[in-house]
Amino acid sequence: MLILNNILKFYIAPQLQLMALKIQVTKTTLPSKKEYFQYIDQIWKNGWLTNNGPLSLKLELELKSFLGVPYLQFISNGTIALQLAINSLKLDGEIITTPYSYVATTSAILWENCKPVFCDIKKGSFNIDADLIESKITSKTCAILATHVYGIPCDVKKIEQIAKKHNLKVIYDAAHAFGVKIGDKSIFNYGDISITSFHATKIFHTIEGGAVITQNKELDKLIGLGKTFGHVGDDHKLLGINGKNSEFHAAMGLCNLKTIQDQIEARQEMYNFFCNSLVGLPIKTLFIPTGVTHNYAYFPIVFKNNEEMIAAKDLMEKNEIYPRRYFYPSLNRLPYIKNKVSCPISEDISEKVLCLPFYPSLSIEQMERIFNCLKRALNYV
Repeated sequence: MLILNNILKFYIAPQLQLMALKIQVTKTTLPSKKEYFQYIDQIWKNGWLTNNGPLSLKLELELKSFLGVPYLQFISNGTIALQLAINSLKLDGEIITTPYSYVATTSAILWENCKPVFCDIKKGSFNIDADLIESKITSKTCAILATHVYGIPCDVKKIEQIAKKHNLKVIYDAAHAFGVKIGDKSIFNYGDISITSFHATKIFHTIEGGAVITQNKELDKLIGLGKTFGHVGDDHKLLGINGKNSEFHAAMGLCNLKTIQDQIEARQEMYNFFCNSLVGLPIKTLFIPTGVTHNYAYFPIVFKNNEEMIAAKDLMEKNEIYPRRYFYPSLNRLPYIKNKVSCPISEDISEKVLCLPFYPSLSIEQMERIFNCLKRALNYV
């Protein structure tokens, strides 16, 4: 017992204190243990842990209602959601996509034996440049896969026009866009399929998880079948995968959905504080278009050059503040991409961007600490 007490006193306690001083780029929102354990008790009573159990089905229903979407499948994670989307649309050939996204966007295309064709992003925006898409279309093009970066909607109208003109499918990687709307319409209601992520770093999470959303009933059935190995009982209908999620993950989602609107409102207040704190600094921030209901999931900043970004990042890390180069590298520069193409805007932004720590539990003192450190790095003190 004495040895255990010494370990707690001299090793674990100091480590916990050190962790408390650190400001990570994200911090997972957790419900009360009591609320979560009420659902866990139900799981124990049901004896149903996975395979589309009652809590998973309940979560799907509540998500459809909250988001205003007709069809939604709860999936094990956002990457599998992307792969199911590509597979269910039977895509084969070239998929025009963005180089400025998380690596999973490109990985899913490659895993489904399609070829990513990178289209640069728009100046003043982090999203795919819809004006450049048609120049990338060939006889092998089958789809467009675009990301709503940091929850900012792509040019969905222009993309839809191009897709109809050239008979292409459209998938939106909306991993950042939970709760985002254009006017009164959920961002998830655009394209043939939208996917999203419910990873623990997202504003709404199920620990690990994601969803596939579509407007088409038959396509929804196909996705549902695809996530359950492609069979119903002994009736094997198609090649599927295990994309199901568990009752424990669904329970976390049911808890977190109750407070998501409060989370978004708190983030909006923080967003305004952050913007005011950056006034006068040579830094560009996120621009939220008029008519968009945003979720304030991230706070990216773009420096004048790579040198200033690295200097700020290094100084913050020395002070136990951990921003993230999100996104880096530009995906067209990945080492396993065979046919390298130039995407100068994406490459430039990816060398200068940092996402600052941004979550409601940050204190005023912690936020001031972040910006004081940033100002010192830029010699604005």
